[in-house]
Amino acid sequence: MSFGRSSFFLIAAIVIAILSLFQSPAVARASAKSSSYDEQICDPLADYFLGMEDYGEAIRRHRSVISDDPTNALAHYHLGFAYGVVGQHRLELAEYQKAISLGLDDWQLFLNLGLLYLETGQTRDATQVLRLAALLGPDRPETHFNLALAYERRGALAQAEQEALLSLRIDPGQPDARNTLGAIYAEEGNYSKASRVWNELVDENPNYAPARTNLAILHHAETGAKDTAEPKIGTEPSSYVRVP
Repeated sequence: MSFGRSSFFLIAAIVIAILSLFQSPAVARASAKSSSYDEQICDPLADYFLGMEDYGEAIRRHRSVISDDPTNALAHYHLGFAYGVVGQHRLELAEYQKAISLGLDDWQLFLNLGLLYLETGQTRDATQVLRLAALLGPDRPETHFNLALAYERRGALAQAEQEALLSLRIDPGQPDARNTLGAIYAEEGNYSKASRVWNELVDENPNYAPARTNLAILHHAETGAKDTAEPKIGTEPSSYVRVP
């Protein structure tokens, strides 16, 4: 993305605040109940604190919004997002499920739900949800990358390779996706492709440690060293980044 999570919510809050000056209460409430992400309206001040990464205040204010209007699907989604960032995954899941039950069907929502399932080891659920995210956001590299991770976790390497390549076709500049593609190649036994991917990645990003580590592990495997327990090639991304 060309701007960060904070900028997204801050800009959105300002724009919505301006637009709300020209909306009648009836129009604003109808928009809040729409199932379209672009037509939904959440409280601008609550989203401001979310954009400022003041998650405690954002949680408090979004809960207040929901108390006034329990049918505001976007508020449930934003509340779940805030819970996820602070690691309260049970509450995050509950809010995402509520947003879905109210008709919100945006790719960001399903991506974040899929990330939650990945983080908690629920790979089957992650695969199902991330497939939906990829269908709703086919041009978003993060949907395909995280679906590749889910497939890889389940040993579905052909599908994992396909999704990783698709993600990189959309955005070639993703170190985590390239590292994961190399790991998939290695798991498939295609060590030459894995080595090429990781060497190119290290050449372009000397400080990207996962690729250097995987190259060392690959060398360990290829030389047949038996002096220590064989380490496992890593596909874990640098972090599971929620997308607002």
